[in-house]
Amino acid sequence: MALDILSPLSGRVVEFADVPDPVFAGGFLGPGVAIDPVRGEQTAVAPVAGTIASMFPHAFGIATPEGREVLVHLGIETVKLEGAGFTLHRAKGDTVAAGDPVVSWDPSEIEGGGRSPISPVVALQAEPGDVALVASIGADVAAGDLLFQVG
Repeated sequence: MALDILSPLSGRVVEFADVPDPVFAGGFLGPGVAIDPVRGEQTAVAPVAGTIASMFPHAFGIATPEGREVLVHLGIETVKLEGAGFTLHRAKGDTVAAGDPVVSWDPSEIEGGGRSPISPVVALQAEPGDVALVASIGADVAAGDLLFQVG
């Protein structure tokens, strides 16, 4: 049974090859896509239901009851901000439903600081052939829209 992965952000769907980071662009953490987020304050939502397995201001991972994990990384090289500009709504160990708010941030502030706001959404421990893209590359999506499926 395929697992639906929702878009954590509103924005434009971007191929991993176009992410300005070699780890994500090369798919080294797993397959997925990225979102070039709408600029201005927005809240990243849980792309799946499950338990927050990792929680950092700039990134979070959610483990599903089926044993899959999805990583959302808000911007590129945002770890260097040491949490500045991010407001956490959840903590590691919290249970979330798909679409629940997780982190608020402003992609325009990230971009204004010289970093890319492009946000990878990664199916950890999956193989490229396990992912079926539902939203088209270059399409606009809203937070909570179906992005891809992991089968």
